[in-house]
Formats: sequence, structure tokens, C-alpha cells
Amino acid sequence: MTSVSPHTNSLDTDRFPVVVVGAGPAGLTVANILRAASVDCLILETETRAFIEQRPRAGVLEEWAVRGLQQRGLADTLLERAQVHEECEFRFAGERYRFAYAGLTGHHHFVYPQPLLVTDLVREYAEVRGGDVRFGVRDVELHDLDTARPSVSYTCPETGRRQVVQADFVAGCDGARGVTRASLPPGRVHISRHDYGIGWLALLAEAPPSDDCVVFGIHPDGFAGHMARSPEVTRYYLECPPGDDPENWPHERVWAELRQRLTAAGAPPLNEGRLIEKRVLDMHNYVVEPMRFGRLFLAGDAAHLTAPIAAKGMNLALHDAFLLGDGLVAYLTKGDGSGLNDYSEACLGRVWDYQEFSQWLSEVYHGASSGDPYRAGTTLARLRRVFGSPTAAVAFAEQYLGKDAGS
Repeated sequence: MTSVSPHTNSLDTDRFPVVVVGAGPAGLTVANILRAASVDCLILETETRAFIEQRPRAGVLEEWAVRGLQQRGLADTLLERAQVHEECEFRFAGERYRFAYAGLTGHHHFVYPQPLLVTDLVREYAEVRGGDVRFGVRDVELHDLDTARPSVSYTCPETGRRQVVQADFVAGCDGARGVTRASLPPGRVHISRHDYGIGWLALLAEAPPSDDCVVFGIHPDGFAGHMARSPEVTRYYLECPPGDDPENWPHERVWAELRQRLTAAGAPPLNEGRLIEKRVLDMHNYVVEPMRFGRLFLAGDAAHLTAPIAAKGMNLALHDAFLLGDGLVAYLTKGDGSGLNDYSEACLGRVWDYQEFSQWLSEVYHGASSGDPYRAGTTLARLRRVFGSPTAAVAFAEQYLGKDAGS
């Protein structure tokens, strides 16, 4: 609902300069930036606080993103607890190939699971900076987005009453299935989509990491990935048919496939353990252009989805949040609208760069298992180039680390 005003005479009404819909990394970062500048805002989240602080999500942060959090006073705990990764490993044709990207560029990755970052950001916003966040709200609707007086209505979980919040701006940070993207009027924005035609079985294993870095298994039976999440928990991925049922993957089958697809000469055996998560992710991407409509600004997965192929999603969400938060502060405290005017274009440059890299890397991961000898051959050619050409290695490292890792 985007154009009809709610009947405020029968509802409870609040007013905030900014309403943030969604308490993920993007929304929480925007809200923290606003509160640091003494700009009042409200976060509305449909889930509970306990849920968002435990929801399994990505864990790889690029160095520029951590710098951005640090500059805004949001990275203290992260820097104390995060793992630093400087290498990754490809396994193909029965061999192991280490890729020491920090040695090539002087930059590295941080591994810090998203639930921990969300926990840090919620605590900072609500308990340190005194921000207002309302969890468990229902039936969120957006109104009058193309006017100077947008509003958001919702049902309060405690009272069951409809609430209306009037605002100057709405930040849509509620993800791929949220209400903000669904509120965009047809014909006013364009959504580009790409479906990879594959699925990934996403697994969390109650087992220590089996290697000291991220491992990518390129195998005729399908891609496999190994990513440390903590000293006790490891994330694994297995390529599978899109829409597959996780129940088709019992414990024994999962570990047999992981051993098969990650095998390589001299590789340590996998540390096996109880599987505490199994879900199938269908690999697809989309981009919303422009990332705003009237007084609604989209950020994170509400504006663009990047399949976890290149571990870019959380980083893109933070990039959006930095630009949007800073732009809102400049407008609301100084009357400077340049950041908001340039927001969509500034975000989309990085979004499309990461989309292209994700597509390129997908061919590396999945070409060998495509059943197409031509794609399998070009996959090996790409890998040989990365490991055989210093120029190609540096180019890959820069894309893998993020757009401005060398700045």
C-alpha cells in the first residue's frame, strides 16, 4: 500500500524523522548512524530480538566494510572476536591450490557470523545510543511514499492495535521477502533477475573447521564449500538441484558427498559432527533500479540479492547503509540533499560490479559439474590462469576482496 493515507483518527500515531523497516545489518547500521548524529528514528522488525540474534546468515566481511563500521564506532567487539583470513584454497583435479590473496594485495577478510554482528548492532542502538526498536510487529504497510509525508502502519503485538508512524523518510531494509520492496508501484522501478539454475544445500556442522581457510571444491559431482564460522562450528555447502528437499540429504549422505567433493592429495580429513542446519538455497540474483521511490530508500536485500556464491551480500548491505545513513544525516541536520540524490547511482555501481563477479565465479564453481564439456573446459582454463598468471591472480584477488580493497 503506497498511496492511500490511513485513517489516523482511529489509530495511535507517532512521528519520527526516519522509520527503518527491518533490523538486519543494513537497517541497524543506518539507525546507529542516525542516533550517533542525534537524529531520532524508529526500527520496526517483524521478528523477535532473539530470532534475529540467532538467525544463521553470512559470515565473511571485506576489509573496507569493517573499516566503515570502525569509523562509526560499531566494530569494537568484531575486531576483538573476528577471525582474520588471508588465504583460500581451491581443490580440483585431485590437487590443492592455495591462493594467498593477502600476500598479493596486503588485504584480508574478516570472518564474523552475521548473528554476532546483529547482536552487537542491536545492543549499540537500543542500549547505548537509546534508539527505539519495536520487535514482533505485524501487518506492516507503507503509505504516501511519493509525498513529503510518508507513513508506516503496523499492528502492535502487545495491544493488537494499529499504530501509525509519520516520517520524513522510510528506509526499506527488510530483505528479499519484506514489505518495502513489495510496496514499489509497478512501472516505477525496474527489477533485473538472473537464475543460475542450481541449488546449494547450506549446512552448519557442530564440528571444528577442517582447514585453516575457506575451501572451494570444484568437482564433476558438484561444487562443495567449507567455511569456518567459529572454532566449534563449520559452514558447508553442497551443490544440489534447485528446489531439492533437505530431507533427501541424511547425515551419512552429506558427509559422503563432502568427502568426495573436497578430496585432494594431502588434504586433511574432514572433522565430522552433528548437522544443526540443513536448508536448500536456490541460486538467483536480482537488482532493483533505482533503489528509491519518493521518500522510500531501499538497502540490502530489499534492493538487490546476490547469491552467496561470492559472499558479497552482507558487504553490499553495509555499503548501502553507510551511504544511506550518511545521506540522511546530511539532509536532516544540514539540509544537504546531495547524498540522498546520488544514493541509488552510488550504490548500484558496486552492486553491478559484485553481480558480475558472482556470475564469473559461478562458472568456476559449477562448470565442472554442468554436464557440458565446453563449460568444464573453460572452468579449468580460468583456474589455470588464476594460478599461472601473476596479473590474473592479482585481478582475482582484488575482486574477491572487494571493490576498493586496494584503496
